[in-house]
Amino acid sequence: MKVHLKQVHEDGLQLAGEETRDILELGPEESARQAGPVVYDLQVGRDGEGLWATGVVSVDLELQCVRCLEKFTYPLTIPDVALHVPLEGPELIDLTPHVREDILLALPAYPHCDWAGDKECAALAQPSAAPGDPGPAGDGGSSAPASPVWGALDRLQIKDPN
Repeated sequence: MKVHLKQVHEDGLQLAGEETRDILELGPEESARQAGPVVYDLQVGRDGEGLWATGVVSVDLELQCVRCLEKFTYPLTIPDVALHVPLEGPELIDLTPHVREDILLALPAYPHCDWAGDKECAALAQPSAAPGDPGPAGDGGSSAPASPVWGALDRLQIKDPN
C-alpha cells in the first residue's frame, strides 16, 4: 500500500486492491493470525501537512475462541479507516504500518466462535452437572454447565499445608 506523492493529484487518488502478504506479523504464540489477504479501498489525498487516507479495510482472521479454545475464521471489516501521515522525508509513503495498526486495534479482546450465529460453542453445549455434584464454584448442586476447559481444575485436590 505504497503511494508516491506524484500520484496524488489535487482531486485525490482512489487506492484499491489486496495485500496478500502477512502484514499483521503475529507470531505463532498469538491467538490470532491473518487467514487471507487484506482488502482495501481508500481515498487518498494531500493537505499542507501530510497525506491522508479514508475508506474501508477488511481481512479474514483465524481466532481462537476464549470458551472452547477452538479456532475459527472471523471476517473483520473496518468501515471507517482514517489515516494521516505527516510528510517528512521520502516521496514514497507506505500506508501498510498504519493500516496494520488499525487492524490490530480492532481485534476482538475475547473472541467467541459462535458470534456468526451459525454454530453453538462447544463449551456452552456441555451437559449440566448431576444434582448433588459440586458445580464449578463448589456450590453443592449447581445446574450450571460444566466446562471441559475447567474440568482439570475442578478435579484438583489441594491439601492445606497448615
